[in-house]
Amino acid sequence: MYKIRLDQDIQPLFKFRSKVVFHFDKVEQTKRPLIITQNGKSSVILLNVSAYQSLIDKLEVLGDIKLAEEHINNGIEIAHQEVKMRVAKKSKL
Repeated sequence: MYKIRLDQDIQPLFKFRSKVVFHFDKVEQTKRPLIITQNGKSSVILLNVSAYQSLIDKLEVLGDIKLAEEHINNGIEIAHQEVKMRVAKKSKL
């Protein structure tokens, strides 16, 4: 996902409605999200599917890292051989 350009990537709902297809195409081409405002406040974000999936993937990795840190801090350990078996089993699914 690319950085939002404040001068181009924020649109009020009434302008978005009048050019829905244009905005969908723009988000798809630029890979930048579009912030849609309602009554002067940000309301929703239109986001390219691949950018959304990338965010979800990153959140999943961060969640795994946090869980691993918690396990380390609590002294929960898994033997290397056990990890290898779990990874091998998971990859077959």
